[in-house]
Amino acid sequence: MDIASLVELKPNSNIPAFSSGDMVRVSTKVVEGDKERIQVFQGVVISVRHGGAGASFAVRRVTYGVGVERTFPLCSPYVEKVEVVRRGKTRRAKLYYLRGLSSKASRIKERRLSPQELAVEQEEARRLKEERELEGEETQKLELEQEQAQAQQQQQELEQKQEEAPTLEQKQE
Repeated sequence: MDIASLVELKPNSNIPAFSSGDMVRVSTKVVEGDKERIQVFQGVVISVRHGGAGASFAVRRVTYGVGVERTFPLCSPYVEKVEVVRRGKTRRAKLYYLRGLSSKASRIKERRLSPQELAVEQEEARRLKEERELEGEETQKLELEQEQAQAQQQQQELEQKQEEAPTLEQKQE
């Protein structure tokens, strides 16, 4: 028995389909002390690793003449969202050869989408947007229900205290 069978994986619904060569903008949650903020990293996807819990993708960018690569897990709750900025046309799954090229030489041609692919992509974007809205509504409903339950519990505790108060006074007499 392995640990993967014990833990139920929930794929991140904010990550659309993308492949190597695509330019993506990854928003991640960064926790600093007790504060939490969103940090954005934009670059070219140089590899995608599938495989359940260990699924990840690597993004590369060149800033101030220095190449920076970050690997993001696909199932992590810290990956807030991934936006595909543009689709890249590549012949390889792993683009490690970009590491040796200058930033200008490492540019990748843009892949043109057929009308069918464009329609599928737009449908997926619409579905993701609806899921986010439904998720937001569900969290609001849960918060409202929790507030109502707390208020009801406080009311019951107050009623109990009021019922117990006269009995204490009677005992003192």
